[in-house]
Amino acid sequence: MSDTHTPNGHIVVRDAVIELGDKKDRFRAVDRISFDIKAGQFVCLLGPSGCGKSTLLGALAGHIPVTGGSLSLGGRAIEGPSSERGLVFQQHTLFPWKRVIDNVAFGLKMKGVAKAERQARALELLRLVGLAGFEHKYPIQLSGGMQQRVEIARVLINQPQVLLMDEPFAALDAQTRWVMQRLLLDVWAKIGTTVVFVTHDIDEALFLADRVLVMSQRPGRIREDIAIPAARPRGDAWVTSDDFIHLKRHCLELMRDEHRRNFAASLGNAGDFAGAFI
Repeated sequence: MSDTHTPNGHIVVRDAVIELGDKKDRFRAVDRISFDIKAGQFVCLLGPSGCGKSTLLGALAGHIPVTGGSLSLGGRAIEGPSSERGLVFQQHTLFPWKRVIDNVAFGLKMKGVAKAERQARALELLRLVGLAGFEHKYPIQLSGGMQQRVEIARVLINQPQVLLMDEPFAALDAQTRWVMQRLLLDVWAKIGTTVVFVTHDIDEALFLADRVLVMSQRPGRIREDIAIPAARPRGDAWVTSDDFIHLKRHCLELMRDEHRRNFAASLGNAGDFAGAFI
């Protein structure tokens, strides 16, 4: 798919603040985050549950407004959803009553593309994700990993500048997850789309990413921006190397430090609560 390379996927986040909830229940989920992602980079947001990484991804998708600061793609402010930004969730969102090929082609149908063209492009993407021959199956006839391949193909058919992925492999077994990680890197190498990938799995982040942005406990901030020095394509040699183990140990320490901070803060809040009854 030579026309799918999208050089305009440059993301700029400046002092982004995101608050959620209403009135007395309102809280700050993301606090003054800033970073740049160059077009074509693969970046992972790594952090513990509740740190705001999925919230930040939702803001990049245009589904969650920022309270302060700014988000832009290709020099244009992100102010709402757009086909320029494709979103893949942990659970697939395929239409169970549609065959695989029609699920993948659905976005083009909504744009008024003729049936022959949209099905030809859907078949091309199904070949890209390793599902040639499954185009006439229904989602329920596929394994979890295959369903996620269809989901990725359905997002890519709109030729997004950015692929936003919210823990897309978290529900898969370990072996299928490993296969899907390799497949994603193969697809990404061919299409050149910017990828922002949310995960709480350190091994996954270090295997996939050019950079790992480690987030703090809520309110989410960037603790560290880690460049991954491994050459591509990657395989077993990288995940068993001394450099990988060193980076994993470093990320583990960052995550443990965040858990310690969170635990200490929880104890302090508990003390304040108890003091109100003394």
